[in-house]
Amino acid sequence: MSQHPQPTSPDAPAPAQGPPALPGGIGLSRLRVYDWPAAPESDGLCGGTPHLHLACTEAYAVTGGSGAVQTLTPEGFSSTPLTEGDLLWFTPGTVHRLVNHDGLRMIVLMQNAGLPEAGDAVLTFPSDVLADPAAYARAAALDPADPEGSARERRELAVSGFTELRNRLESGDTSALTELHAAALRLVSGHLPAWRARFELGPAAEVARTAAHLDALAEGDTSHLASASVHRGGASPAWGMCGRLDKYERTERAE
Repeated sequence: MSQHPQPTSPDAPAPAQGPPALPGGIGLSRLRVYDWPAAPESDGLCGGTPHLHLACTEAYAVTGGSGAVQTLTPEGFSSTPLTEGDLLWFTPGTVHRLVNHDGLRMIVLMQNAGLPEAGDAVLTFPSDVLADPAAYARAAALDPADPEGSARERRELAVSGFTELRNRLESGDTSALTELHAAALRLVSGHLPAWRARFELGPAAEVARTAAHLDALAEGDTSHLASASVHRGGASPAWGMCGRLDKYERTERAE
């Protein structure tokens, strides 16, 4: 889970090779879910900004507090309780909203590290905002002079869109999600070449590296073990979509 991802240009250079990625090329962050109540006309619940991912599966490992995750899928609306020790994950296309009942904290594991940061998250703004890329970009952006205030504003707008989607689904309007998915794709379609480059240099390269290691071991070759090393990740704080984040993006060799 990232702060609102800022899509890169389709012509942006591919990410440079760096230190070893986290296992499987995942992304990892520590999350303290917002305790801001939504507007009374929504439902007044405390929590994060509803959104969906188009290419990445996301997992929550709850480390403290209590709350729930509200989801919208073709099967309808669901609210799953979350308490310490729970592990829950969901696939692309799942609209999700974290609700904070009492100090909800978790570790977030995100598939395809780099893709969410490059824009693989679309907030559930009302349909008129989703239909206008410029309006969407303005609504999703954080104001550097007031990140908390702008994070609250975008959360309110996304909750209003989420409520509209939920109401449509519960009234039997199954087109609500398909329209959202189509709008989300229109917003991100120009960035797919850059996503492909990130994927090829990230998770896909990790899979290829494992395959090469297995091939080498099958032939009795252990030479890759001679490059064994230990690395430490550093956390970067951020105003995320769902709460205050510590994002483990910086990696250094452990001494």
